[in-house]
Amino acid sequence: MGQVLGNIQPAVPEIFMAVAAMALLMGGVFRGDKSTGGVSWFAVLVLVVTGVLIVVMSPSGVRSTIFAGMFVTDDFAVFIKLLVLAGSGLTIIMATDFNRREGAERFEFPVLIVLATLGMMMMVSANDLLSLYLGLELQSLSLYVIAAFRRDSIRSSEAGLKYFVLGALSSGMLLYGASMVYGFAGTTGFPELAAIFAKKGATPPVGLVVGLVFVISGLAFKISAFPFHMWTPDVYEGAPTPVTAFFAAAPKLAAIGLFLRVLVGPFGDLSDTWQQIIWFLAIGSMLLGAFAAIAQSNIKRLLAYSSIGHVGFALVGLAAGTEDGLKGVLIYMAIYLVMVIGSFCCVMCMRRQGRMVEGIDDLKGLSRSNPMMALVLAIMMFSMAGIPPLAGFFGKLYIFLAAIEAGLIGLAVVGVLSSVVGAFYYMRIVKVMYFDEPVEGFDKPVGGEMKMIQAGSGFLILFFFAFPAPLLASAEAAIKALVGG
Repeated sequence: MGQVLGNIQPAVPEIFMAVAAMALLMGGVFRGDKSTGGVSWFAVLVLVVTGVLIVVMSPSGVRSTIFAGMFVTDDFAVFIKLLVLAGSGLTIIMATDFNRREGAERFEFPVLIVLATLGMMMMVSANDLLSLYLGLELQSLSLYVIAAFRRDSIRSSEAGLKYFVLGALSSGMLLYGASMVYGFAGTTGFPELAAIFAKKGATPPVGLVVGLVFVISGLAFKISAFPFHMWTPDVYEGAPTPVTAFFAAAPKLAAIGLFLRVLVGPFGDLSDTWQQIIWFLAIGSMLLGAFAAIAQSNIKRLLAYSSIGHVGFALVGLAAGTEDGLKGVLIYMAIYLVMVIGSFCCVMCMRRQGRMVEGIDDLKGLSRSNPMMALVLAIMMFSMAGIPPLAGFFGKLYIFLAAIEAGLIGLAVVGVLSSVVGAFYYMRIVKVMYFDEPVEGFDKPVGGEMKMIQAGSGFLILFFFAFPAPLLASAEAAIKALVGG
């Protein structure tokens, strides 16, 4: 047993988070829903402490594996985990005031967020198809519940049910693909699979390729890439807004990290096989995200299709398959995390006469009634459209340059054209806020936490060009750890 466990130091952050989640759950059970505020802030504290433990327990440049090689920590895992923790913590903070106003205070909400985050961290550190599946299911089971968190809302219940049914289908596809890989390769460990495929001149069996396709399909659902996107608009619209913000931020980022870990690690030498699939997913996602969002009148549905398009842009870097392309993916997703948190922070403040409103037309004249919120939302929309010198422009620039250097000219052209089309509906929101006649203003006051998140995200996006070095250096170190590992 001691030989199997080895030194569990790399897993201390995950162990701490699991124990803390159980403690929060018991505290909530004994004190009831009146403890929701305290549990929420303690959950944020748990996420902060976990982030500190990750930095302390995983020294830069060190790669460690434990649990018989099924769990790995390296610079890549640290990079993704810290971003996931940031997204989860900000979601809990934004949800605290929202849930109180909506009469949906339940202590289980922050606990479920913590458990979902634990699953994401396990996914990112997976070094075996079995540990990958365990982390994925721990995340998914928590997400199914919080999607239907508003038990008295038909829309929320419908969103949870759709997500559960389609999520179970994708998990089945992933597990079936993993079983086929095991059947033809004789192992589920990432290093062992990489060693098998590294043999030059060896043609992989057809069954193994089919298994890989099923694995990619299961993972594509988790990032809502075309054509596995069908759950996204309905779930984003029906779920409570803080849940939608969480779905668009942390789980998507973790799933992209898992995508990179799986395809670059064990299946890196089969890149000629999976690059065609990623190429298809990228083009489909970019075009769908660009054109389907044009007709949307609900801002949450618009952001859902927008997120599909952004996944397509990220997959362009993965399709390139180079270190620059992979680094571009990490940079793009880090910037996307800030953009989506800032956008949904503004959406959560859209309340009129005590009721949430979600229509794009409800933003008419916002620049006059709430100039700060209009400015932040405009910055987010311009950045998502890729307008320089905002951060979103640089994210797309790194991706497209990597694609061109890899010879994927057509993919880069489709990406640029999709960005041009997508700019239409982002600019429409800005036009509505600044040039349309104002309607009744939103309820005030907006909580201090929401103002800080809006200001912080706006600052980071607006002035990214002045201090890009920390993110670029961290992303480069993460990719070197992934490729070298």
